[in-house]
Amino acid sequence: MSISWIIPAYNEEKRIEKTLREVDAYLRGKNISAGYEIIVSNSASRDRTAEIVRMLSTELPHLSLLDMENRGKGWAVKQAMRTAHGDIRVFSDADNSTAPSNFDAMEALFREGYDVVISSRDPKDAAGATRDVKEPWYREILGNMGNLVIQLFGVWGIWDTQNGFKALTAKSAEDIFSRTRMTGFSFDIEMLALARKLGYRTGIIPVRWRFEADSKVTLAAYIRVFMDVFKIRWNFLTGVYKKK
Repeated sequence: MSISWIIPAYNEEKRIEKTLREVDAYLRGKNISAGYEIIVSNSASRDRTAEIVRMLSTELPHLSLLDMENRGKGWAVKQAMRTAHGDIRVFSDADNSTAPSNFDAMEALFREGYDVVISSRDPKDAAGATRDVKEPWYREILGNMGNLVIQLFGVWGIWDTQNGFKALTAKSAEDIFSRTRMTGFSFDIEMLALARKLGYRTGIIPVRWRFEADSKVTLAAYIRVFMDVFKIRWNFLTGVYKKK
């Protein structure tokens, strides 16, 4: 199966080269006969992110840059998902806080017939899930509070909806992302709620996750995610997600 690996990016000049080299080395080492592509979905970065990706693309032939306006991480992932060509379409964070090699476990589930596979840092989702270090106290508290809201109004039974390492088959990606509306960090919740509503088989793998102090997820971002959960529920109630 061919693989499209999507990395949404905004002002990632400090770490994008290291991340891209790690992802490319991992995929190259798998000797994928059907081929692979790496897409950096750049949300109008104001630093050298785009320049670095263009420079690296001369060395890494499977790498490409997708430039767009800055409308949020969800928008960046959606646009790349809908332009990707892979049989399996992965998205991961620009800091590689979840190691690329975790895709091996995802691949095994796809071969068993799963349509969507996510990673979790919470052992309640999958035995063996863990974190190297705890996040700042406010992120721990808000994360726990937010999960209650997410489970009640978004996706029941999944304890970690937000880890930025997920994959979908081409069919499920095209179906789900043709309907999504959330452009920010809440897009993961919307994606999973749609996958469940549409009957796609969803699997979870455990990962060992490391916290990056330079995370783009702020207190304001947490609050917006909380509010978006209610928007997602309203969208379901009012039929917004029906395919046109």
